[in-house]
Amino acid sequence: METITGGQLVAEALIEKQVKNIFTLSGGHITPIYQYLENTEITLFDTRHEQAAVFMAEAWGKMTRKAGVAMVTAGPGFTNALTGVASAFFSNTPLVLICGCVGLDNREKLDLQDMPQEAAIGPMVKKTLVCHKTERVQEFVDMAFRTAESGRPGPVYLEFPVDVLNAAVDKAAVKKTSTCIEAKPADAGKAKALLEMIQQAKQPVLIAGTGVWQAHAEDDLVEFIEKSSIPAFTSLAGRGTIPDTHPLCFEGALAIRPGAGFASYVAADLIIILGTRISLYYMFGDIFNPAAKMVQVDINPEEIGRNRTIDLPVVSDAKGFLMECNRIINEKGLSDTLKSQFAPWIATVEKAHEDGKNLAQADWNNDNEPIHPMRLAREVNDFMNKPDDIVVADGGDTTTWIGMTRTIDKPGHYLDYGIFGSLAVGLPYANAAKLLYPEKRVCLLTGDGSVGFNFMEFENAIRKQLPIVVVISNDLGWGMIRHSQEIRIGHAIEAGTFIGKVDYHKMVEALGGKGFLVEKAADIRPALEEAFASNMTCCINVMTDPTTVSPGSMALANIGAYKA
Repeated sequence: METITGGQLVAEALIEKQVKNIFTLSGGHITPIYQYLENTEITLFDTRHEQAAVFMAEAWGKMTRKAGVAMVTAGPGFTNALTGVASAFFSNTPLVLICGCVGLDNREKLDLQDMPQEAAIGPMVKKTLVCHKTERVQEFVDMAFRTAESGRPGPVYLEFPVDVLNAAVDKAAVKKTSTCIEAKPADAGKAKALLEMIQQAKQPVLIAGTGVWQAHAEDDLVEFIEKSSIPAFTSLAGRGTIPDTHPLCFEGALAIRPGAGFASYVAADLIIILGTRISLYYMFGDIFNPAAKMVQVDINPEEIGRNRTIDLPVVSDAKGFLMECNRIINEKGLSDTLKSQFAPWIATVEKAHEDGKNLAQADWNNDNEPIHPMRLAREVNDFMNKPDDIVVADGGDTTTWIGMTRTIDKPGHYLDYGIFGSLAVGLPYANAAKLLYPEKRVCLLTGDGSVGFNFMEFENAIRKQLPIVVVISNDLGWGMIRHSQEIRIGHAIEAGTFIGKVDYHKMVEALGGKGFLVEKAADIRPALEEAFASNMTCCINVMTDPTTVSPGSMALANIGAYKA
């Protein structure tokens, strides 16, 4: 009888899934898997904290639209991973978290790092899978990937007790499955109904989100916008699915972004929500004209109707639905009619876009010292001007400033924490981007608070020769919270909001990277040029104005949990 261990079965199943990298921090409960991944085509990319490992896997899933894989040990390794899992759940990112645990025979004996892991993580994932039989290991791996990547993508938890991994079983008894689901369901009747609504509209708007990117529907979206002449905005991972530079794209969907967003939402008579959710980003739907007809297209029926009554609910994959809409437009020859019909509305949106941009020019061009953070964001945006450049954002106010500024022409090339709002994603996201795209320039713009969470991932980047450039907006503390407290209660509580001046650039130099201190706006671009020319992991520590209040801080002070 030829035997095989559970750990070897896991390794072989991951190789069969063509996994390239597993982001991980080692531990005794997963060593039985490690030993069979050593010297294989899979790279074990070790991080300095389990949180960083899961954030790297999340970034991998966001960029590739395939499940990123993280692997952690039991107990504290598991709990350290939870924030990254929750982030992936909120961002609808395909991810498989593999975790070891105490052996089945040692449950409830106070064994090392024993805890009820499945119960803790259940609300944060699409599915929990705990394999108790070694013969079924490969089947569970297949199920995890199938679940993570199908339908609305998301994280899946896959747990293996250590004795299941160490057990040897008859190879002939091993059950193997392998199923790949690529469904693009579309409701043809609803596509026809949408086109009828569009023909009745005068001022339509479309917001495209993560569902468009996950469905590989970016080309179909561009075709639909061009054929229907509807002004488009993009959100979250949908940013870039229609380039910001396209004449019918009016950039990011956030109402606080300088441009036409707010003016368009309050005036629109038809709003099409395509593959995104009606969330805080749109004041829970209250920012939209209450008289507007609402259309929501989502692959998850439970999502449709959150926060707003939907006149045309469409349960569909974004690509399948757009393809059907484009077919109908072509069949009925509607394109020229719609172009003429919406020409006055497009002119109005263009004017609002120009006016909104003009209002922000003073901040983008500000020469004051300390440096205005929006000037810093503009300098980063202007420098990262190649089509393949990747910009990553982290921090409260800092993500707000670059979110108001970044021009995105290519999907999957801008990463931030999205609706979950978890700081600490920056360095892991940037490292994952450089690992996936070693030929592309990767720049992280982060706050001085957020950079501290996973600071030792600088060392990881240096050791593994990932020449990312990290720009820190150093406003001496937790700016978003500081400013929201000032607005809400009249003063900032120094404990918990003030850090002070820290020489982060010198810390990176001590680790073997290259550091820069920038105190004048005119010196930002030369520092960026020198940093990227060095081909080293770099830190540009930029001293920014600690008194500047972002729209994000204002929102935090006046809505949600802060509201009286």
